[in-house]
Amino acid sequence: MTRQRAIRPDPGAHVPDTAMVMAAGLGKRMRPLTATRPKPLVEVAGKPLIDHVFDRLRNAGVRRAVVNVHYLADTLEAHVSGMDGIDVAISDERAQLMETGGGLVQARGLLGDDPVLVVNSDNLWLDGPVDAIKLLASRWDDAAMDALLLVVPYARAHNHRGQGDFRVAADGRIVGRRKEGATAPFVYTGIQILHPRIIRDWPDGPFSTNLFWSRAIEAGRAYAQVHQGLWFDVGTPAAIPKTEAMIANG
Repeated sequence: MTRQRAIRPDPGAHVPDTAMVMAAGLGKRMRPLTATRPKPLVEVAGKPLIDHVFDRLRNAGVRRAVVNVHYLADTLEAHVSGMDGIDVAISDERAQLMETGGGLVQARGLLGDDPVLVVNSDNLWLDGPVDAIKLLASRWDDAAMDALLLVVPYARAHNHRGQGDFRVAADGRIVGRRKEGATAPFVYTGIQILHPRIIRDWPDGPFSTNLFWSRAIEAGRAYAQVHQGLWFDVGTPAAIPKTEAMIANG
């Protein structure tokens, strides 16, 4: 068996210039708050969820964001088009919601050919001792990786109702998903760096990013970085006051 080499963080690593912000979902679990607004515009701690994401992108030095839109697309597009400090491009999924993998495919022409940061718009995180996006970038190794996911230990996945997502080796390599009937030790935060070369041989229509992850895991080219700060799954109305209370209490 080939021994995997350790990947050492590079403190001088470059944060991707481009981020894709996944914002096209229907927000069904967030009803009734999403009856009249898209989920990324639901407010938590005084501002829309997507504004929290853009704050993190600016702080990390991201220059450009591709935002996919579907549900109440006009409202969301008008909101993000007014963002300061980041150039915004829209990936239009009005005609059909493409899910996460299909969304990457549809936006492929806007993403460029360098590693790209991909962020879900429906989670909220606070940095630890180091900016989480910069930490992720410092871990990126283009020769060894096609995907690098920010994960959080299951016990620190606030408001998360699932049973975890991934199993991770000591060197950070993702070695498998949650086994049926068991709890996986790490939860995906919705924040990752992907190389566009991973976007290939896709099926027609909507599909999940799981397809690309599975290939990377099988090839030994999917890695994880553990988040050092707080992370919140803000997927339901009940999660909002819980999240706000934890933020207020530090």
